Amino acid sequence: MSTYKLKFLPYDTEITVPEGETVIRAALEAGVHVNASCGGEGVCGKCRVIIEDGTVEGGISEKLSQEDQDQGYRLACQSAVKNDLVVRIPVESFMDASVLKMQAAPRRTAHIKEMNFEELKEKGLFVAPVEKICLELPEPTAQDNLPDITRLISYLNLKHDEHRLEADLSVIRKIPDVIREDDFKITATLIRPVRNVGKTRIINIESGDTTAQSYTIAMDIGTTTIYGQVIDLNSGAVLAEEGEFNGQISYGEDVISRIVFAEKPGGLEKLNRIVIKTINQIIKRIVKRSGVDPEGISTITLAGNTTMTQLLLKVNPRFIRRSPYVPAATLYPPIKATDLGMELGEHVRALVYPAVSSYVGGDIVAGVMGSGIYRTEALTLYLDVGTNAEIVIGNKDWLACAACSAGPAFEGGGLKFGMRAAKGAIEDFSLDPVTLEPMIITIGNVRPRGICGSGLITMVATMFEMGIINNLGKFDRDLDTPRIRENNGVYEYVLAWKDETQIDRDVVLTEIDIENLIRAKGAIYSGCMTLLTEVGMSIQDIEHIILAGGFGSYVDLEKAMTIGLLPEMDPDKVTFIGNGSLMGARMSSLTNRIRKDVVEVTKKMTNFELSDTPSYMDNYVAALFLPHTDINQFPKLKARFEARKKNQK
Repeated sequence: MSTYKLKFLPYDTEITVPEGETVIRAALEAGVHVNASCGGEGVCGKCRVIIEDGTVEGGISEKLSQEDQDQGYRLACQSAVKNDLVVRIPVESFMDASVLKMQAAPRRTAHIKEMNFEELKEKGLFVAPVEKICLELPEPTAQDNLPDITRLISYLNLKHDEHRLEADLSVIRKIPDVIREDDFKITATLIRPVRNVGKTRIINIESGDTTAQSYTIAMDIGTTTIYGQVIDLNSGAVLAEEGEFNGQISYGEDVISRIVFAEKPGGLEKLNRIVIKTINQIIKRIVKRSGVDPEGISTITLAGNTTMTQLLLKVNPRFIRRSPYVPAATLYPPIKATDLGMELGEHVRALVYPAVSSYVGGDIVAGVMGSGIYRTEALTLYLDVGTNAEIVIGNKDWLACAACSAGPAFEGGGLKFGMRAAKGAIEDFSLDPVTLEPMIITIGNVRPRGICGSGLITMVATMFEMGIINNLGKFDRDLDTPRIRENNGVYEYVLAWKDETQIDRDVVLTEIDIENLIRAKGAIYSGCMTLLTEVGMSIQDIEHIILAGGFGSYVDLEKAMTIGLLPEMDPDKVTFIGNGSLMGARMSSLTNRIRKDVVEVTKKMTNFELSDTPSYMDNYVAALFLPHTDINQFPKLKARFEARKKNQK
């Protein structure tokens, strides 16, 4: 895709963006404020800019007079970049240079790292857990009348150096007919033991040569959503991917609610039935989309938190939420997928990711495997943020882990106008520090209807740096603006007036919303601090941060550090891996080496129950400020505040 340079005047700020990017998003990325309050739909008409050089596609609106258009005015939210541009920000959005210096750094998101199948091969990590072998067996005679299954096993031993073989009953049932369909030319599917313990099993046979049709499924069983992929075992390519809300949501949004429901008569069976139904819906869709022969699917690897895993396996999870927080198991044997109710061939094996504890489950272990933290020299912080936040700190020599309840704020929950990341959610925000007029962008560039987690972080960080709110998250009552007001005893900031929204109500950010965010970020930061304290290290020792989950792809790193969610670090040292659970499940589907390593990794992961760790509460209380009671832990932010004071003199 082509990229183009945009220069914003009067700031002399330049940025390179891909073709088709809107001017307003380019401005936000560059840290340049443009007034805008309709989320990018083009109805408020406030995001007027002047195109001084170059041309854009679109941007003309009834909100612009013909005279404005002739002078080069365009709506930034409707103007798509098609070549290099010089864009002037007009006076209504203009901030003088001294004010501009008060702004935080331009938006920075984490570098995205995707799994590379060729890299697996190069590092010697690719040893397929399932292998298809084509054989041309000699036909039986009066002198050579071995049983069909003995003939198959003997030939595999002789020609492919396979030993300690055994066959499933389903293979024995099929072999008399299948072996003769193509004149004794067959393909045998073998699943190998993880650690050379036990026997290699023949789980399927097909007539002819079907080695080119070898597939696996990887699945992330999340509390909120379930994702699945069909993967080609020969190339490592993802042939189809699909996500769906976990049907269990109707019985509780978090794991504790699900456990409580599971304790009711028939509750466990119902939750199990519902999650299996969701899984089967996804399997059906991805198999259809990929066009693969279902007979070619040999395994399905599943990763989920400890509660989701036990519900999947119909194991009572009640003691997960009761001290001393004991799961039923952390390691699981291979299981026939049909025994779990999955609509797959009788030969398909379900491989379930092991857990570490009640609240550090297979999804986090999968993320550790997928991210490679267990193989790196660098001291790394792995963070998966959701309603619960899981934290892993360590490297190839040791790993410490913990889980903390962050609450729903990062997913838009617990906010007056909170919502998940969907169309109409405010995902990005800027503020004119003189007029206090906002610049908001929504997902889908439509009128706003709420606030998602990444938008909330950006709003709070921006307002804090500009002095709109203090370190307790309270608005400055003395500011002269109609956007800050008191409503039923609660102060709030109006992000969009009701005639600019989809919901015919003002969309606001309240002090209660900010308080919820401070609690959530405090839980995560204090969890990190507690883990580090327990292993005798400090924040300064961390060399790399890995973010997992949908949250990590959108969060502005500078803003996350400003509010004290993440420790201050060079954004170039922060990596986003996406769905770490699904990545780990995919890697285990592809290679036995990862399946072998995972057993050792779970043994290496030392779990800390934060509620039983004395230093946690002290760290938590200290983190209930923006960014923290000890500003020296955030030296860059401290320097910006000092520069602001100097500019204001």
